[in-house]
Amino acid sequence: MCGITGIIGDKASQEHLDAMLQAQAHRGPDDTGKYIEKGICLGHNRLAIIDLSAAANQPFFSQDKRYTIVFNGEIYNYLELKKELEATYSFTTNSDTEVLLTAYQKWGTACLSKLNGMFAFAIWDTEEQQLFAARDRFGVKPFYYTIVDDTFYFASEIKSLFATGISKSPNESVWASYFAYGSYGMPYETFWERIHQLPGSHFLYYKKEKLDIHRWYNFEEAIKKYDLQLSFETVKARYLQLLDDSIKLRFRADVPIGFNVSGGLDSSALLALVNRLDNGENIEAFTFYTGDDRYDELPWVEGLIKHTENPLIKVKLEVTHLAQLAEEMSMQQDEPYGGVPTVAYGELFKEAKTKGVKVLLDGQGMDEQWAGYDYYTKKTNSVIQGVSKSPFRTEVLSSEFFAKAKKPEYPTPFKDRILNLQYRDLFYTKIPRALRFNDRVSMQASTELREPFLDYRLVEFAFAQPLVYKINKGVQKYVLRSIVSEYLSDSITYAPKRPLQTPQREWLAEDLKEWVNTAIEALKGHSWFDHKKLKEEWTAYINGDQDSSFHIWQWVNTSLLIQK
Repeated sequence: MCGITGIIGDKASQEHLDAMLQAQAHRGPDDTGKYIEKGICLGHNRLAIIDLSAAANQPFFSQDKRYTIVFNGEIYNYLELKKELEATYSFTTNSDTEVLLTAYQKWGTACLSKLNGMFAFAIWDTEEQQLFAARDRFGVKPFYYTIVDDTFYFASEIKSLFATGISKSPNESVWASYFAYGSYGMPYETFWERIHQLPGSHFLYYKKEKLDIHRWYNFEEAIKKYDLQLSFETVKARYLQLLDDSIKLRFRADVPIGFNVSGGLDSSALLALVNRLDNGENIEAFTFYTGDDRYDELPWVEGLIKHTENPLIKVKLEVTHLAQLAEEMSMQQDEPYGGVPTVAYGELFKEAKTKGVKVLLDGQGMDEQWAGYDYYTKKTNSVIQGVSKSPFRTEVLSSEFFAKAKKPEYPTPFKDRILNLQYRDLFYTKIPRALRFNDRVSMQASTELREPFLDYRLVEFAFAQPLVYKINKGVQKYVLRSIVSEYLSDSITYAPKRPLQTPQREWLAEDLKEWVNTAIEALKGHSWFDHKKLKEEWTAYINGDQDSSFHIWQWVNTSLLIQK
């Protein structure tokens, strides 16, 4: 995992490239590489994970010098692809970067469907004077771009684009929709004007000031190849086989690997599956806690670890440090993020770095493929779990600003309501949001996060199964629970999903009250808000209206990102 940057056009300059690389230096402290020619600059911040030698540094050049690549991510099946390519190509490194570039040379855009990995990469073709860039199926790795004065800029983080001097102004429609509907924008949008995302599952060409974007992965078509007549036991066996293979692939690295664990089913399943590997019991596990028994999952984690005997590193989030950590996280994220849990999660990666662990695995992705959220079983299109009333407070918005909000409309390619909700969460809401949070969190500490449960083979196979295998007599993620019941206690296997892991609601109203109040006061006079109503809602929250703290966190996020 690394950082990539590039500038194509008359305004391309080393000065701007250096500023972009410096802005995201945390993504890759092991090496900084540059390719500079007239009208084209490419940059790379390297976090060395596979083939640690200087020969694998980037930008990386094809042997004929026609192609230059900058690549962020990992191609987990690079060894299998390498064997396929060796008949016609002599490799000079042990890196997945060289495999990726060679695959593109041999197969063109068709190489993308052969890749099992997380990736965002760009390839400059000196012969065609053309840039090709692509992003993985689910958008695990970021790719931001803008076009200013007929010059194309791209980077792994938004702050790198702004480092060139590009003007920074809020995308008010996206911000208004965030307040009104909890939306974080569509896959091609950001919270900033003129800053765009290349969506997951897409690639682009940029040539002679013309941008073309194409979708390369069609999930709706991909799941049609799965047989829906399989028995329950066959589905379990095949899914477990895929799980084992996915985890083995994600243990390919030339640096130490650990994993994150909570008391929930998904990361507990990860723990059990990791321990099916040779020497799995020696792999370090990391977990966070706050010291609040109402929310902490530490007792469940310690109970799990007692059986597996993995080394457990416990990281406590102290409320006295939270304000500073939250502000640092805001600057890292560049856009609104998920609150105290995201900050707490970030502390795990910092601790892992101090322990010399450079790669961590987590359990993201099970709820979306096996229908694990509570709203899947209710007649609601909610995107937030664990609340009894609307978490949004639109009455505090000015009428002019609220008018800019657009209620998100997501595709519904399936006849089944739950399938459409799963599809929404995979490609438009839950997963894109979590992946962005997690990428910045891990990169802040110069560490790599891998998500084995988001292997596309797993997601496709699970998604395609009958609903009764996902939700059976009210039990959600039924196949997964059945699999892990052979390795975990019933108290873990059949525990309900806990929507809250930190005392965010209480901390904002009590320990952090003055900090929150300062943030809200900083919004006074801002055209987006009716400040009197804002204060009324804040007062009501302090006085006990705390079903949800999402709206309070929204205002804090806004103050940190907009006012500062």
